[in-house]
This record gives sequence, structure tokens and C-alpha cells, in this order.
Amino acid sequence: MKALVTGGTGFIGSHLTEALVRKGVKVRCLLRKTSDLKWLKGLPLEFVHGDCKDKASLEKAVRGVDWVLHLAGVTKAIKEETYFEVNGFGTENLVQACLENNPHLQKFIYMSSQAAAGPSRSRHNKKELDPCEPVSFYGRSKRVGEESVLTHAHELPVLILRPSAVYGPRDKDIFALFKCLSRRIKPCPIDPDQRLSLCYVEDIVQGILLAVETQTKSGEICFLSDGNDYRMEEIGDAVAQAMGITALRICVPKRMLLGIACFSDYLSKVIGRPLLLNKDKAEEMIQKNWVCDITTAKTLLGFEPRVPLSEGAKLTFEWYKKERWL
Repeated sequence: MKALVTGGTGFIGSHLTEALVRKGVKVRCLLRKTSDLKWLKGLPLEFVHGDCKDKASLEKAVRGVDWVLHLAGVTKAIKEETYFEVNGFGTENLVQACLENNPHLQKFIYMSSQAAAGPSRSRHNKKELDPCEPVSFYGRSKRVGEESVLTHAHELPVLILRPSAVYGPRDKDIFALFKCLSRRIKPCPIDPDQRLSLCYVEDIVQGILLAVETQTKSGEICFLSDGNDYRMEEIGDAVAQAMGITALRICVPKRMLLGIACFSDYLSKVIGRPLLLNKDKAEEMIQKNWVCDITTAKTLLGFEPRVPLSEGAKLTFEWYKKERWL
């Protein structure tokens, strides 16, 4: 089998690429010329240069592969349009390239996000058939990508995965929480009842592999998480325990968070690169329930997450220490 992976140099993509190689799959990675290959060094990979925003550059990448695993995307940007150019228009370009250059494609996996569905508006965890109500530019752009894929579900064997918040070695987003705790500071949640679904990166990779190997009806959508819901303070406690520290609780009011995000947006424009926190991210952070139901993934794919938060937090912390991030 041969797979094309987009976003293979990223956090989840690099872990997936390693797992595919271990399974004996031939892997082709779509790369931009500026891509950092540090997580892929030493792997027997084929590299093709291209960009999802340029459909012509995708023709060679999609030819002759059995699977397309589309993980490339923008999670932070200075301009609103960038999200849609890459996550929306870029996904449509990749789909069109497959339709025009690979008539025998066996599976097209689109790695979307829980952000595309939006937060749960009720006491129940979000399900695949619930209305999509994204609250950020990122979430709306990922939903546009989903719609592009679903439009062609009668022409391509497509499956959409919506992971919850993902953490693990190489992650730079949830790393911010580890960094705060390393300074003995535990951010207090905006709402004490705020809940979140999480998933360790190895379990996400397991879900992707099941998705490509399992016969499914084109157009299916699956949420992925570890199957548990966590209060924000509970996550902080689990990470602090994994680090072997106690930390001071610091409450961050909603207005303060939004104020910091506005300043961060201004600073991003000055330095010319997006920062971790912006107004778009803050809008997601103030939502009460980012929780999802993984029944479909369990039933359809046989997905069974294996790594609980306590173990995942410890593994992640040990990696950060080993790599001297902390």
C-alpha cells in the first residue's frame, strides 16, 4: 500500500507518518520547500514539493497512491482569509487533484476538528448528526473543508475525522499549560463547570489507521477522543501530578483573556507571525463544553482509546524534559 500524507511534518502528521512506516506502508509526503523535516529524519519517505493552495502542484503528489491522508491545515493565522485559503480552498484543490489524477483511490481521509462542529450547546456530548455551529474562523474554515469533501462523497471514498483537543510529544499548544505549571502557576478555568474532551496523540494515530483500513460508506464522520470528559481544573491537576509539583491557582477573568488576545493580535501583526493566543482562539476558550461522543468511531471503526490522561500527561512531560522544552 502507498499513502500520501499532507501535513506530515506537523505534530499529528509526523506521528502518523512514523506509524505508517512501521506498518510497512510506502509513504509520500507533500511538503512546502520551507518545511522543517526534523521529525521525519531517517525515515524511508518519498517527498513531493507542493502546496494545497496551488492545485497544479498536487497532481504528481496524488498519482499512484492508495490512500490520501489530508492533515495539512492552518490552526493560527494573522488574517482571517488565510484559514479559508488553506483549510477550505486548499482541501477542495486536493479533492479535485484526486478526481482528475487518481481514479483508483481507495480512501481519502480528511482530518477535520471538533472546532468544525462547534461546542456542545446542551448537557449531551456533541454527536456527528448534531448541527455544526463553529465559533471561530478556524472552526468555520475546517467546516468549509468538510463540506468540500462531502460534496464529492459520491465520487471519492471519503471519511472525515473530528479529533478533540490532542496532546502528546511534539505538541506546542497544550505545551503552554505545562510551561505555566513548570512555573508553579495553574490557570483557573473561566467557568468551573467548563468541560473538555482530550485525546493522546497515539490514540489519534490509531483512529486514523483504523479509518483507512476499515470499509466504510463514503461520507461518514467520526469524532475521536479518549472517551472521557474533563473539567479544566481536573486537566491542570493531572498535569501537575505528572510533573510532581503543586501550583498556585490563578483565575483569569473572561475580559482579561479577551484583552490579552486583542493585544496578542496586535503584536502578531507587528512581528509578522501568529502567536499562540489570539481573539479567534480566545473565542473557543470561553465556550463551556467542548465535549464529543465517540460511539460512532467505536462502532464503525472499532476505535478503542488506550491512553488515559494520567499516563498521557506523564509521557508528554517526560518527552518535554528529554527534549529540554522544560
